[in-house]
Amino acid sequence: MARLNISDLPSGAAIHFIGIGGISMSGMAQVALTKGFKVTGSDRTESAITDKLAARGAVIHIGHSAENVHGAELVVHTAAVHEDNPEMKEAHRLGIRLVDRAEFLGAVMKEYSHAVGVSGTHGKTTTTGMLAHALMYADTDPTISIGGELDLIDGNIRCGHGDCFVTEACEYTNSFLKFFPTIALITNIEEDHLDFFSGIEEIRNSFRKFAELTRGKGSVVAMWDDDNVRKTLENAEGLDIITYGMSDSYDYYPADIEYKAGFPSYDVMHKGKKVCRLELNVPGEHNVLNSLAAVAVCTLMEIEPETAARGIETFKGTHRRFERRGTINEAIVIDDYAHHPTEIKATLTAAKAFPHSRIITIFQPHTYSRTRTLWDEFVRAFDDTDELIITHIYAAREVFDGITRPENLAAEIKSRGVNAVYIEEFDDIVNKIQSEARKGDIIFTMGAGDVTEIGYKIITIHNLSTTK
Repeated sequence: MARLNISDLPSGAAIHFIGIGGISMSGMAQVALTKGFKVTGSDRTESAITDKLAARGAVIHIGHSAENVHGAELVVHTAAVHEDNPEMKEAHRLGIRLVDRAEFLGAVMKEYSHAVGVSGTHGKTTTTGMLAHALMYADTDPTISIGGELDLIDGNIRCGHGDCFVTEACEYTNSFLKFFPTIALITNIEEDHLDFFSGIEEIRNSFRKFAELTRGKGSVVAMWDDDNVRKTLENAEGLDIITYGMSDSYDYYPADIEYKAGFPSYDVMHKGKKVCRLELNVPGEHNVLNSLAAVAVCTLMEIEPETAARGIETFKGTHRRFERRGTINEAIVIDDYAHHPTEIKATLTAAKAFPHSRIITIFQPHTYSRTRTLWDEFVRAFDDTDELIITHIYAAREVFDGITRPENLAAEIKSRGVNAVYIEEFDDIVNKIQSEARKGDIIFTMGAGDVTEIGYKIITIHNLSTTK
């Protein structure tokens, strides 16, 4: 069957979303509402997300039932929904067209003159957030789909009426190959999602195909310091490739980097010419690169670098990316989504630029497969923390493999010289931090799972105890 075109759907058509409460699916449902479609959806539980959609006109069903798809002209589902789902089975029986979220998002991208897919193993959410701030500052009235919560757009989606669309483009299950970008941004390429990919060669091949989606109609913006990015795009005929990185041999690069209170500022250079100066309100050299990419993308979208820079300067991070949660005993508690060794190292390196006495990291590994396949990299990722607490693995879609144990990871990191311990229960970690935190400490809760609850408990319990 031919790929979905939004324009092929009748005006006001009914679209049903299976798993509508997910952050990505809810965003697509909001886009559908903005475009005048009737939206229904189902999910296992009610949430703030489903309540928001209901307030905007969606009909929400709690629980999955065959009757939920009756009257729908299109059914959109997440990759996590299987063929034995009663709504999937009923849609097949009734002959209703079924597409996954990635194909629907790709169909949405076709509707825009400037469609940006932000890809890479790391940095997608932050770079998309920077682009959102730049495009809003430039009054482009953009549509934004981001994989985190951004205060500027009051959530993870903004449905504008301009010609600019920006979305994260994830390589997992090759979903981004269903997109239609006019600009493909590749921030970096590393081994990840090895429960799907066989290894780095297959991952690079996937990113190569993503870049080739722009052939003849757009450009690739690529972080040329990354060996895998270069190998992916070498000898890529017919692609317009714009490079960025730390070297002055690239199209875009930084000069005269300075750090003020932990935050970098630098001159944005384009082919040897200074085009603006940018003062970031997020820390770390990795964010110099992310912001440099954002300026390059904005320039392709016909936004002046100076205008883009002023917008990026208003960006102070998305939720769960170096997000300050509060204090305890005059120690700062920060929540961060880092769950890959490279992300962990970048976050801890950025933290070292801030005045501090100790860096204490509470890390929750994410999935057995990632922890197992990147074990050696995780062992080396925590050298810049003074104390490390590792807790139980967040399994997500997986079950225990009988091999990968977080206590063994903690022991191996400790043998490297890092003060590392394993503590399974969140409440025990909270009690330890409550008793040991002191002025000048930076305390991270780190990971892609529910480790964020620890920071919330630390702050909440502390505030309750100090107000009695």
